[in-house]
Amino acid sequence: LKGMRAGGIYDHLGYGFHRYSTDGQWLVPHFEKMLYDQAMLAMAYTEAFQATGDEQYARSAREIFSYVLSDMTSPEGGFYSAEDADSEGEEGTFYLWKESEIRDVLGQKDAERAIRYFKIEAEGNFIDPLQGAASGENILHLDRGELSRAEMDKEPDKQPDKQMEKIRLSLLAYRENREHPFKDDKVLADWNGLMIAALAKGSRALGNETGYRQYAEAAQRAADFVLKEMRLKSGGLAHRWRGGHAGIRAGAEDYAFLMWGLVELYEAVFDPRYLVAALELSDVLVDEFLDEASGGFYLTADKGEKLIVRPKEVHDGAVPSYNSVAMYSLLRLARLTGNASFEEKAQGVAAAFSANVKQAPSAHTMLMSALDFGVGPSHEVVIAGRRGDAATGAMLQAAHSVFTPGKVVLFVDTESPSSIMQVAKFTEWMKMKDNKATAYVCTDYVCKSPTNEVSKMLELLNGGAAPR
Repeated sequence: LKGMRAGGIYDHLGYGFHRYSTDGQWLVPHFEKMLYDQAMLAMAYTEAFQATGDEQYARSAREIFSYVLSDMTSPEGGFYSAEDADSEGEEGTFYLWKESEIRDVLGQKDAERAIRYFKIEAEGNFIDPLQGAASGENILHLDRGELSRAEMDKEPDKQPDKQMEKIRLSLLAYRENREHPFKDDKVLADWNGLMIAALAKGSRALGNETGYRQYAEAAQRAADFVLKEMRLKSGGLAHRWRGGHAGIRAGAEDYAFLMWGLVELYEAVFDPRYLVAALELSDVLVDEFLDEASGGFYLTADKGEKLIVRPKEVHDGAVPSYNSVAMYSLLRLARLTGNASFEEKAQGVAAAFSANVKQAPSAHTMLMSALDFGVGPSHEVVIAGRRGDAATGAMLQAAHSVFTPGKVVLFVDTESPSSIMQVAKFTEWMKMKDNKATAYVCTDYVCKSPTNEVSKMLELLNGGAAPR
C-alpha cells in the first residue's frame, strides 16, 4: 500500500489512483482513473489504518475521498464512472511534467524542492511507448513508502508539509489549464455501491467529526440518488443513469454491491431506512438470481434476456466477485436482523463454489473474507442511547475505532426504538441501563451483561484494546 501511494500509479497533485501499473515498481501507470479502484483502495487504506494506527494510511484514504468528492461526484449526488487516460490525443499528457515546466511554474527555490520531492529527472523518467526512448517528461513519484521528508527537513525553521502543500496547489492550478481527459459521467449502480461502502467505512474510521459528516453525507446523497432515480416500479434496479435517464436492467453485481454499500451506510449513520432498502434489494436478488438447485447467484436475472448458458461467476477480478459480496452482505444482514434465512443463502454460496476456492484461494479473497466473517467469532454490538448524546457518540465511536472485522453495530434510539426493532426484533429488550448509554456485546445473539463503560465494552469485544 505504501509503495502504491508513493508510485506514479498515484496522482500526487489531484489525488486518486490510476487504473493499473505497467511495471513492478508502481511507476508507470495506465493513466485512466476508475471509480471502482478508488472505492476498493480507499477501503484497503482505511482498514490498514484501523489495523495499524499508521497515519499514512489514513491520509491516503482521505486523499482518495477528496478526489472523488471534488472530481467524480455529480450535482445530483451519484458518482461518475471514470476519467480517460488520453488528452490531446495521447495517453498521460495531462499528468506528465518536464523539468523546465516545474521551474517555470514554481521559481528556483520551490522548483528545487519539488524536483527532489517528486524525483524529477532532466531527461525524464517516462519512456515513450512508441519511440522506446525517454521523452523528457516525468511521472511524479516519491521515495518508496516515504514522503521524502529528509530533504525537506534541512530547513528546521520551515514547515515542510505546508510548503509542499503550497507547491502541490501551484502545480495543480497550472495543470488545470491543460486539456482535461474525457470524463465518463455515467452513474452505475454497482460501482456507486462500492463507493458508498468505502465512504461509510471512512466516515466511521477516520476520526474527526468534520470528516465523519462529510463522508457520511456524501454516501447518503449517493444512496438516496440511486434508490430514487435508479429504482424501477417493480422494486428492482436499473444498472445505468445518465442525463436524467435510467436504463438497462440491473445484474447481480448491482444488487450485491449496492446491498454492501447500504449495510455499511446503516452502520455509519444508523438510519434504519438504509437497512430496509438493503433487505428489499436482497429479496429481488434471491427471487431473480438465486440458483435454487446448486446455490450461488447467476449474473443475469431469470426475467432478463434468455442466454444459452447463464453465467455464475465467483473469482475476483478488477472488482470483487458479486457472489462473494452477496455472501458477505447476506451474512451481515443475518447478524443485523437476526434472520437466519440470510445465513442459509450465504452458506449456499460457499458450498456452491468451495471446489473453485480450493483450487485457487488467492483468486477468491472476497469469498474468503466472507467465510472468515461467517465462521467467526463474530459479534453483534447493540448500543442503546439518545441520538446526539455525547456518551452515546463516544460509545459508537469507540466501537468503530478498533479493527474488528467480525462485528456489526446496531443503534437503538431510545427516543424512537420501534424504527430499528421493525427489522431487528432481537433488540426489543435492549434498553438504557441507569438512564445512560448502554452497550450490549453479543456473540451469535448470546449477550454478555450490558455496560455503560466504553472500556468494558471494548474488553468484551476484543480484549480491552483502547480506542484511538
